[in-house]
Amino acid sequence: MDRRCFIAFTGIAATAAPTGRAYPSDTGVRWRPDGVGSLARIGILTPDFDPVPESEFWAMAPHGVSIHVARVPRKGAEAYYAAPNIDEAVEQLVAVAPRVIVSAYTSSSYVLGADADDQLRLRLQNRAPGIPVIFTCQIASEALRIMNIRRVALVHPPWFTEEMNVKGQDYFRSHGFEVVHSSRISPSRSFTEVSPQEVYEWASMNVPRTAQGVFIAGNGLRAVGAIDALEKILHRPVLTANQVAFWGALRNVRLTSKVARYGKIFAARVAEIGDSASAP
Repeated sequence: MDRRCFIAFTGIAATAAPTGRAYPSDTGVRWRPDGVGSLARIGILTPDFDPVPESEFWAMAPHGVSIHVARVPRKGAEAYYAAPNIDEAVEQLVAVAPRVIVSAYTSSSYVLGADADDQLRLRLQNRAPGIPVIFTCQIASEALRIMNIRRVALVHPPWFTEEMNVKGQDYFRSHGFEVVHSSRISPSRSFTEVSPQEVYEWASMNVPRTAQGVFIAGNGLRAVGAIDALEKILHRPVLTANQVAFWGALRNVRLTSKVARYGKIFAARVAEIGDSASAP
């Protein structure tokens, strides 16, 4: 083919190329799930060492919801929320245009306390104009109110110190809840994977009858797999850190009804949210 024929051929090909549509609309082909966030993209802020929040979010995610993570370098809870690392992580997530951004780090909220925690959230919100930024413990408080839980039992990871255990009690008491039980799964150990069986056994043996509900805290504690079994044996709502964080993200895009088998909270009416600001 000489040069003139090649130019003519490529010119025709370019003219014939389809525009404005990536795929044919009706080919009869059944496409396999590919993780596209056709309904919503959800962004997660998580400490750089923690693989659990994103994997639990993916486990619960309905078709059409995709998960996107920015890892925040940290050496302790204080380093996690200090500028500029977490601020830059928010900006990274903004670049992928999520519908909502979740901070998945319970310890940070416990260390800061409720008031400073909200100030941090507002700081990060300014970095993500138009995109809601939500924090795990703040959403947990809303979920407890939605479920009409006033007396709560807290279950913490085995790597939490007793000081952090107490800070957890203080955090939820400052939100108006009565903490009737708070414990760390034992034996104590450094950050590691904890099986659903261990979470199930500890909570089922230690949650008192006086508790109206349970919050299994710590985004690094893999616990969503035990929720269904625990709700059946305890006969009361069971909330976990990543479960409520994901619920809070989905409620921003009105998709909570699409999740099943991960707790009663997903069956709560979205219309009830927003009516609970003054409770308890």
